[in-house]
Amino acid sequence: MPRELTVDAPDLVVPVREGAVNEPLRYALRSWAANLPHGRVWLVGHRPRWAVGVEHIPTVQGGTKYKNTTAAVEAACQHPGVSSTFLLANDDMFVMHPVVGGMPVLHRGTVRSVETYYAARSSGAYLRGMRETRDLLESLGIANPLSYELHVPMPVDKLGMITVLEYGRHLDVLHKRTAYGNVAGLGGEEIRDVKILHRAPQGYGPNSRFLSTMPDSFAFGHVGQFIRRSFPSPSPYERPGSR
Repeated sequence: MPRELTVDAPDLVVPVREGAVNEPLRYALRSWAANLPHGRVWLVGHRPRWAVGVEHIPTVQGGTKYKNTTAAVEAACQHPGVSSTFLLANDDMFVMHPVVGGMPVLHRGTVRSVETYYAARSSGAYLRGMRETRDLLESLGIANPLSYELHVPMPVDKLGMITVLEYGRHLDVLHKRTAYGNVAGLGGEEIRDVKILHRAPQGYGPNSRFLSTMPDSFAFGHVGQFIRRSFPSPSPYERPGSR
C-alpha cells in the first residue's frame, strides 16, 4: 500500500486535459502525497505516461473546457469504484502544509461579490456561467448563494453532485462547485482565492495552506519555483526516472 493511501479517507478525483506532459500535476500529486490524507487517486480524462499507482477513467474531451470538466465529474460520480464522498481537485492545486482532520470546506464569499470582482475585469463565458448558476440557485430557493469557485480541493458527495448536475444540465457553463456547495448546504470558511496569476513573488508565502497557478506562473514565476522547491522528491505516483 503506498504510504500516502489512507484507509477510509476520501478518494481524490482530478479532471485532466488531453495531451500535456503536465508538470503541475506531478507536483500537485507530490503535495497531496505529503500533506492531504486520501484514498485512491482517479485521473479522469487523460493520464500522463509518467503517472503510476493511479486509477484512470477515460472520457471524450470534445467540448469546451467547461463541458469537459463537467463530463469528467459526472463520470467519476457514476463510477462504482470512486468513494461515495471524494475530494474534487484540479491538476494545479497544491496543498502546502499537512491537512489534519479532513479537508476543510472553503468558499469565496457570496456569488454576487465575486460577480462584481469579475465584471470589473472581464466578461465572457465564465462570468455568464456564474450569473446563470446564481439564477439557478435562486430559482431553487437559495437566496444570496456562496461561491465555491476556489482553487482548492473540495469534498463532494457523489449522489448530491449527480443531482446538481441534472439541475444544471441546460447550462453550458455550470459553476458546479458553487451549485453543489449551496444545494448541499456546506457553509464553510471564507478565504480569498489562492491562484497566483503572475510571476512576481507576492500574494503567498511560507504560511500559505493552499496554492494554485497558471501555466505561465508555474513554469516561469516565483511561485512555480517555490512549489518545486517545496516538493523536490518524487511521489509514489511517478514512474521512476520519467519526465
